[in-house]
Amino acid sequence: MTDNPASVIDEGTYTVRRTIRIAAPIEAVWRAATEPEHISRWFGRTVLDGAGPGAQGTMTFPDYGAVPIRVEAMDAPHTVSYRWGNDDALGRLPDAVDEETSTVFTFTLETVTDGTQLTVVETGFELTSDPAENMASHGEGWVSELDKLVALLEGARGAEGAA
Repeated sequence: MTDNPASVIDEGTYTVRRTIRIAAPIEAVWRAATEPEHISRWFGRTVLDGAGPGAQGTMTFPDYGAVPIRVEAMDAPHTVSYRWGNDDALGRLPDAVDEETSTVFTFTLETVTDGTQLTVVETGFELTSDPAENMASHGEGWVSELDKLVALLEGARGAEGAA
């Protein structure tokens, strides 16, 4: 499996960023980052009411519960942005994204010699009740979740129809 660096937390801009490389074609990484059935294989169980900007639904994690999520923007196969709830929204708005406390994460994909480079940037932590704690938690989360994505896609290399 490709060894990738950890997330970078920028307290001045309230962002978390992580750039990884995946030995898989951009089309496979795009599907894994945008199609609910593929997202559910490496991230949280994802259900959306449609495709493209404006689609909304939930992402459910076993020990955490359901998190509201909405597709904000999409430029296939290079960028997709999602707005999602965080700890501040738990128990308050289970079926909708809370504009006042949500964060936005954007996946940017680029074809490179050995596959695809994916950068995630999550912003909006200044809107949360504990920005430093939330950035630290999400920084660790992006390491865990994106490492699962790398393992899934690199393990599926050569398999027809892989994520």
